[in-house]
Amino acid sequence: MEKQTVYQAFRETIQQRLNLIRNGLADLKETGKNETKSTAGDKHETALAMIQLEQEKMRGQLREVQQQMVDLEKIDPAKTATVIARGSIVTTDRGIFWISLALGKISIAGEMVLALSPQAPLGAGLIGCKAADTITVNNTVYTIIAVA
Repeated sequence: MEKQTVYQAFRETIQQRLNLIRNGLADLKETGKNETKSTAGDKHETALAMIQLEQEKMRGQLREVQQQMVDLEKIDPAKTATVIARGSIVTTDRGIFWISLALGKISIAGEMVLALSPQAPLGAGLIGCKAADTITVNNTVYTIIAVA
């Protein structure tokens, strides 16, 4: 699995999340404008309060996803190493892992790749290992096949 391909796929995933949240905020803003035109008393106030709460929640999500993008951009996809470090793609007998951020699993070229944080138990266990090493995390044995 080529590191640049994995990097770009997860970058696009984060960008899609950013766009989704921004669109949601824009929709809520529009809904809020329409609510201000209404004069239905308590029901009106409750609706505005609910919209404001939802906007605050989405702003928090936006900040989190923006930080993920900043953290992602600190990873150099051109850097190669034989020892697993942040940014490494690790192929094991149990799957392909990208040591980066906790971004979940996506399909890339028909293969599932799980982006994990170096602080996650498996990520921390893999850091410093190399091809042919074996580690055990939560009673599961992983044999490292390749490091990119």
